[in-house]
Amino acid sequence: MPVSRNTPVIAPSILSADFARLGEEITDVVAAGADWIHFDVMDNHYVPNLTIGPLVCEAIRPVTKAPIDVHLMVEPVDSLIPMFAKAGADIVTFHCEASRHIDRTLQLIASHGMKAGLVFNPATPLAYLEDVLDKIDLILLMSVNPGFGGQSFIEATLGKIARARAVLDRHYEETGHSIRLEVDGGIKVENIARVARAGADSFVAGSAVFGRKSPEGYREVIGRMREQIARA
Repeated sequence: MPVSRNTPVIAPSILSADFARLGEEITDVVAAGADWIHFDVMDNHYVPNLTIGPLVCEAIRPVTKAPIDVHLMVEPVDSLIPMFAKAGADIVTFHCEASRHIDRTLQLIASHGMKAGLVFNPATPLAYLEDVLDKIDLILLMSVNPGFGGQSFIEATLGKIARARAVLDRHYEETGHSIRLEVDGGIKVENIARVARAGADSFVAGSAVFGRKSPEGYREVIGRMREQIARA
């Protein structure tokens, strides 16, 4: 049994929300039980898609008190970090390959008062963790290749989650420093229990939540996800 597993967090990704009603969508999904708001930033360079930036983060900050979990799928990353701090982000994660100096980027995030996280693509090795665990608050494992919502969960991610959990548990036992383990991509009611059982404690769900198209639907699917996590 993992020793450092945190209280489960469900973080709907606004990539799948209705952007014509974004403020209302965020208010509704938090009222329906979401813990964080996952904010996907894509630059059409590091990934083949273009989404949103600090101005949108700043616009939604007054709408909710829920933590805003900014996932940077951009390259380079450092210049955007102060912008997102000013815009009200609470957590910033970035991809290992997108920073030439991972330690420096993690320190930069922390210096702006935000939680710092490192993101691993499906084929990115966990070895990047070895020398920076003391500076990380969150690890985000991608269970799809980044760039687009609505993709299918890559089953091989389950083994990687378990390996990451073992690393985090060992680190916790040695230092008392607890690090969240978040998974993003293809998360839905039907597989969230397996993801939790493998060791994840934070779950990004986009189309599985916002695809329900109503506050009642959001509440129903988030409730079912929590039931599945509890059974895991």
